[in-house]
Amino acid sequence: MPEHIQCDIADGVLTITLNRPDKLNAYTAQMGRELAQAFDAADQDDAVRVIIVTGAGKGFCAGADISGGATSFGAGAAVMFGEQTGKPEAKAQEANFVDSIYRCRKPSIAALNGAAVGVGITLTLPMDIRIASTAARIGFVFARRGLVPEAGSAWFLPRLVGLQQALRWCYSGRVFDAAEALRGGLVSEVVPPEQLLETARAIAHEIVEETSPVSIALTRQMMWRFLSEPDHRRVREIDVPMSRELGAGADVAEGVAAFIARRKPAFPGKVSTDMPSGYPWWDAQDAAGAP
Repeated sequence: MPEHIQCDIADGVLTITLNRPDKLNAYTAQMGRELAQAFDAADQDDAVRVIIVTGAGKGFCAGADISGGATSFGAGAAVMFGEQTGKPEAKAQEANFVDSIYRCRKPSIAALNGAAVGVGITLTLPMDIRIASTAARIGFVFARRGLVPEAGSAWFLPRLVGLQQALRWCYSGRVFDAAEALRGGLVSEVVPPEQLLETARAIAHEIVEETSPVSIALTRQMMWRFLSEPDHRRVREIDVPMSRELGAGADVAEGVAAFIARRKPAFPGKVSTDMPSGYPWWDAQDAAGAP
């Protein structure tokens, strides 16, 4: 049973709430493990179509729990780099919550309801959509703590907002408001606090009600994994045969029939069993020695 997050599923939407409100949901190693477990489970569960992540109380995640002072960040520290449990698999899972989010075939929405600082914002970067309430405050504060951007954020952030904006935020280390996050492209919209979850759910329900689970899973992987691909021909080596295979399948037949009948589709394909034969294409490329 998770202790540092809360999970609720309804109508195809899994809502993960970071649940340490008395600490503004400050990040712990246990929270990292629980996030990894929740995303891994959602990836395998056909009942989950979309994931929303938000925070309990006034904060989203106010960064790492530094109740241990500077020792919170040292080698072997319990907070950021795994608890001293003697269980290497637990440490690996805590460290890999970013990979669990990145690998997940279900789209994810971060609903920033308050402070999202340090790891509190970088843990959202592998997610697909970020929206914020007007109460959100965001900061890539690492240089002000003598640290470097973590959780893979030196890879994710420039790809999301551009190198110049990423450097400006990380060089200053200052905390900024939701309006600046919107101008800089970090979030897609800013809404009043009372409308935040309603907005996130509206985005999620459009995906659930109108789209094919298999198509969304493939689109998510294609967009992220081709982000750094320099040659469009490499992309077409994947999307052409995949489009042909999907075009002969049941989901496309249903999508076309629903469009003609002007009704909502009921796609039969399942992510757990109906991914096309070319998936996952990156394993084949790696085996062939692709760069």
